[in-house]
Amino acid sequence: MAVIEGRDILKFYGGMRALDNVSLTVEKGDFFGFFGPNGAGKTTLIRILTGQLEPTKGSVKVLGVDVVKDPLKVKELIGIVPEVESPPTYLTAYEYLYFVGKVRNIKHLEHRIDKWLSFFDLEEKKGTICKDMSKGMRQKLMLASAFMHDPKLLFLDEPFINLDPIYQRQLREYLEEYVSNGGTVFMASHILEIAERLCNKLSIVNLGKVVAEGKIDELVKDGDTLERLFMRSVGVQGVGGGPARKIS
Repeated sequence: MAVIEGRDILKFYGGMRALDNVSLTVEKGDFFGFFGPNGAGKTTLIRILTGQLEPTKGSVKVLGVDVVKDPLKVKELIGIVPEVESPPTYLTAYEYLYFVGKVRNIKHLEHRIDKWLSFFDLEEKKGTICKDMSKGMRQKLMLASAFMHDPKLLFLDEPFINLDPIYQRQLREYLEEYVSNGGTVFMASHILEIAERLCNKLSIVNLGKVVAEGKIDELVKDGDTLERLFMRSVGVQGVGGGPARKIS
């Protein structure tokens, strides 16, 4: 069952074409990776898929909901971690999670807050205002806010950024368990080694166009790596292994 269906997504910013007829399908249970250089269109696509930005042209359905017609419904159903950790600077960690929980009408809210503060070792920081937190702490808080309502679908934009190796591993293990229990992940990341371990499908975008897509075990094989595939696909010279493959 498709949980994300995007068809011929086009997005202009003024005269610049940020996305050029991008199409993709993500099935329930996929760990889908979306990769590209800076400025390739990754964050623009995530913002469109999550109802934060309207496409210039094209259709988008997420969990069966038309994103353009009902963006609020989509936001109710999903979890989102943006590229920049951005909890309100004037709230404490506890206040921010409490606010998110109230907006989402989460039952047993205190238990959920305690669970995720504990998961990310933030119990001693729950009274600290966000502006006084490190980038890593703010990143963990954003992850907690996305996970606490148990969504069926997660959109993660650079989720491992600012996390030390201990929490990168903890997050990776949680996401593996989440997918094994029926969840679906759409992730943009520059940390290709982690992504290669997690993703079963991927798209690579460059200058707004998809230049490689398919199942990762079909695209990356015979001693190849995701890094080599990525470099070839975006036109970096001097990377061996032949042209990037596209698997339908």
